[in-house]
Amino acid sequence: MKKGLMLTCILILATYLTGCFYPDENRVENQLSYPDQLDAVRMAAERFQEDSGVLPIRTFDEGTPQFQRYIIDFNQLVPRYLQQAPATAFENGGVYQYALWNVEDEIEARVIDLRTMREIQEFQSKVNDYMREHTYPPVAEILDQGLFKLDYEKLGFTSEPHVQSPYYDTFLPLLILNSGEIVIDYRIDLNMALNEFEHDFSEGEDIRSILVENTYFLPNRSIPYSLDENGEPQYDMSLER
Repeated sequence: MKKGLMLTCILILATYLTGCFYPDENRVENQLSYPDQLDAVRMAAERFQEDSGVLPIRTFDEGTPQFQRYIIDFNQLVPRYLQQAPATAFENGGVYQYALWNVEDEIEARVIDLRTMREIQEFQSKVNDYMREHTYPPVAEILDQGLFKLDYEKLGFTSEPHVQSPYYDTFLPLLILNSGEIVIDYRIDLNMALNEFEHDFSEGEDIRSILVENTYFLPNRSIPYSLDENGEPQYDMSLER
């Protein structure tokens, strides 16, 4: 009898601990209910703009990449326009940063997936350590003006670092800019999106909009891309980030 009771207690405790140590990004509150939460945020932002004449966003400067310029400031929306920030929002312990898109025409709400930040920070830390000793990062290949692929082995990695994509079941490489900033290479996803969705891009046009217009996500830490002569994604640092 005592053994049975003890076994039951152990099982209950194991279940409890499993829940405690379950990765944050896999918790129920971090699973994005796309239409409902995004629509609620969008409508709140529209009401705020109608009342104040401005958008409920954080301040940004000209150097802020275009997809990160309209990060929502939930302090301006809660509690008058929203009871609280969505459970999936970073401000509420979630893994998504909410932002506005298409603000000059018809406001839309999107999210930025922050789950890649751990891997990016680890890669950045390795780069910083290497540069403290050697001054410059170990460049393996020049990809475009101010854009480089690094020698991951010299940074102490046994395989090339990748981060999981928010768009497809893919893993994306990490690159580095002249400034030392680590960015994500979205060419794999862009190639898949170009084959999946209709588009009519002109020469020299930034093609990242195909990801934004057909999904709920804004590309995080991204660089511009255009189409090459074969209609495939190419780096294009001449365009605005």
